[in-house]
Amino acid sequence: MVPAAPRFVAYADRWVSGVNGPPPVEQVKGFNVFALSFLLTKGAFDKALEWQQLSAAQRATVKSQYKAAGVSLIVSAFGSTETPTSSGADPIATANTMASWVTQYGLDGIDVDYEDFDAFNNGSAVAWLVSFTKQLRTKLPQGTYILTHARNIYRFCPNRWANGGYLEINKQVGNLIDWYNIQFYNQGANEYTTCAGLLTASSSNFAQSAVFQIAASGVPENKLVIGKPAIPSGASTGYMDPGTLATCVGQAKSKGWSAGVMTWQWPDGNAAWIKEVRSKSWPV
Repeated sequence: MVPAAPRFVAYADRWVSGVNGPPPVEQVKGFNVFALSFLLTKGAFDKALEWQQLSAAQRATVKSQYKAAGVSLIVSAFGSTETPTSSGADPIATANTMASWVTQYGLDGIDVDYEDFDAFNNGSAVAWLVSFTKQLRTKLPQGTYILTHARNIYRFCPNRWANGGYLEINKQVGNLIDWYNIQFYNQGANEYTTCAGLLTASSSNFAQSAVFQIAASGVPENKLVIGKPAIPSGASTGYMDPGTLATCVGQAKSKGWSAGVMTWQWPDGNAAWIKEVRSKSWPV
């Protein structure tokens, strides 16, 4: 199930007593995608492992409940603990293994949270991610499975990265990627903390990386999902209270944008959080 825009995405990586895998679906009302983190090259961990350890019948019951509520279940791959390119992982083999895991455990797709910073700095990330994304799409066909990328926002800055960074990745395989879950946080105390800085004019530290500036660089604006931590401690910087974020989302909608919002992470980013964030744009 691939939801149409707007997409409202919650990640979950934290152990929560009494919850194995996804929470009861009423706890994520207002979201339409829930991402279980993380699937690594060496297997499933955290929420992804909890999902794997459920019985087939339990997974089928949860999937049925989430589908009835209009919520897709996906897995998020890699995260901050893994450097697949620098560590020598083969992109084709890794894509095959991860796609097989998605289909074996009945999920709706995969999110590529690639944080191999050294590979971005030396340019090797571009070819690796292009090959990886193409092979994922071979195994997880477009329109049937979700394929997203999660991105630190500054990787979209033009003229900054060897071999073009994410603007080049988007140019080569953006048509295969359903949307980008963009991390507008962890970049500095005053970065992306106002509607203007988030939407129209980023600081010179990360030039041309506000939502509509990235769109001007050639990335479809309705693939640019705005990601924010649900609580101040959810990220080092970049937090916006849900009321302020709701105002920014409403402003973006008024300019024609309809990509949606992502949060790190449930259970702080819950039904009450997303209800407030959507209150001035797409009310729940």
